[in-house]
Amino acid sequence: MDLPVFATGLTMGLSLIVAIGAQNAFVLRQGLRNEHIFAVCLTCAVSDALLIMLGVTAFRQIATLLPWLDPAMRYGGAAFLFWYGARNMRSALAGSGALAAAEAGRASLWQCLALCLALTWLNPHVYLDTVVLLGTISTRFPGREMSFAAGAMTGSFLFFFSLGYGATRLRPIFANPMAWRLMEALIALTMWLIAFRLASGA
Repeated sequence: MDLPVFATGLTMGLSLIVAIGAQNAFVLRQGLRNEHIFAVCLTCAVSDALLIMLGVTAFRQIATLLPWLDPAMRYGGAAFLFWYGARNMRSALAGSGALAAAEAGRASLWQCLALCLALTWLNPHVYLDTVVLLGTISTRFPGREMSFAAGAMTGSFLFFFSLGYGATRLRPIFANPMAWRLMEALIALTMWLIAFRLASGA
């Protein structure tokens, strides 16, 4: 293990993943609801690890072999995020309960994991960050790519579990119905902004 390269991978992985996005917003929401936090965080972290490994080992070949993949991921991801944003906005406008009431309609583990996987694997930005950007950076360390990948993967695990379990400390704030509805609206607007950027190529 090359520790300086590992540290570079850790730093780069964290710097890319901290930005607000569909995946992070979902993890935050699950943490606030105290709903399947471990499974959701683990799913996100493992998914990121797989994509990072893919980027470090094979991103150039993938782009060459599948030129149609980029537009397909962009428009498909935009449609999905628009739908997910509309779902949150509907909850924000129609909801009247606080966090405790929202917990009454807990989703099953499989429903949460299916949505988590969709927000991860159908989001082209995830591929840009993990496969393309981290894959490109890893080429600066010939022969030490695995140390870089290990650092970036560690960053994903640290971030998602910190976000999911750290959100539980905010639960008293979201016992207020207005705070919960504002968060749902913010998530909806975030999803729509990402969807617009994807569809427009911005």
